[in-house]
Amino acid sequence: MFRFFSGIFGSDVGIDLGTCNTVIYVSGKGIVFNEPSVIAVKKKQNSGNLDIIAVGREASLMRGKTPQGVSTLQPLQDGVIANYEMTEALIRHFLLKVSENKALSHSRVVISVPAEITEVERRSVVDATLGAGASEAYVVEEPIASALGVGLPIQQPRGSMILDMGGGTSEVAVISMGGVVVSNSIRSAGNSMDDAILTMLRQNHGLLVGETTAEQLKIELGSALPLEDELEIYVKGRDLANGLPKADKVSSVEVREAINPIILKIEDMVKVALERTPPELSRDIVDQGVILTGGACQLYGLSDRMARNLNSPVIVAEEPLLSVARGVGMILDNLDEMKKVLMSVNRSSL
Repeated sequence: MFRFFSGIFGSDVGIDLGTCNTVIYVSGKGIVFNEPSVIAVKKKQNSGNLDIIAVGREASLMRGKTPQGVSTLQPLQDGVIANYEMTEALIRHFLLKVSENKALSHSRVVISVPAEITEVERRSVVDATLGAGASEAYVVEEPIASALGVGLPIQQPRGSMILDMGGGTSEVAVISMGGVVVSNSIRSAGNSMDDAILTMLRQNHGLLVGETTAEQLKIELGSALPLEDELEIYVKGRDLANGLPKADKVSSVEVREAINPIILKIEDMVKVALERTPPELSRDIVDQGVILTGGACQLYGLSDRMARNLNSPVIVAEEPLLSVARGVGMILDNLDEMKKVLMSVNRSSL
């Protein structure tokens, strides 16, 4: 029945399909929205099947607050598809949302994927996009897209290094002459930091909170280096000892200590990539620096810490959450020229 949607979309669409957020670029309009990659579902009583009741921002607001029989889920985990059916529904929802004229002809979709995923995982993204209604689907590696989005000269014989710290994965790549020379990734990023904060609250304070609260703590108190004036805020949750509501004071020092192992893993991943980089490209990286993109790279003091530990300039991209989407948009607007760096599948081959 999904083939019904083929042909109702006319605008070409670029999708930065992330573990935490999905950013949509529409040809001729630019970035049109950025929404959480979350779906809320309700289980049918008789069949046990799932009904989708909310998608995106509306579903994200329900996290941790749903009644019995209703749950929220992220169809993508660690940058890859964990639930194929829900991923297809998520993409279909976003395609419908950006389509103003349902009578328009087929659309082409360019969607970003991590460079280190397997061919099977890559094909799953393509199939889900085609199943959601696109007539043609192309995938591009996220480092290529993000490097284009921040304006790096990736087509030149010159080394450019980019580190994308998203929700599910951290990925680093050295790019030259339009291709990835060296890449490395770990499935530790923003979500791993949230999990570390949840563990710290349980162990240090006997306090149970939800994922949304942990993420907010990361944003408000998280840092990679000591603060000039350390911060403290009260955190509310459930007392693990007696099950009653509880509020306790949490400091930025505790949060920094909790997320430090994640930052160390990311730094080690970058060091491995630098060790594998040809010396001529390493020289370019020293001159140009390492560019940080992705939501998790906005952590206070992260660029300064990495610059010191990597012995190279480290620069946070402007609007790092949108770097991949802007790069996907640039590919979309020059699709015929950029097809050599893309993998494509159309409906006729299914």
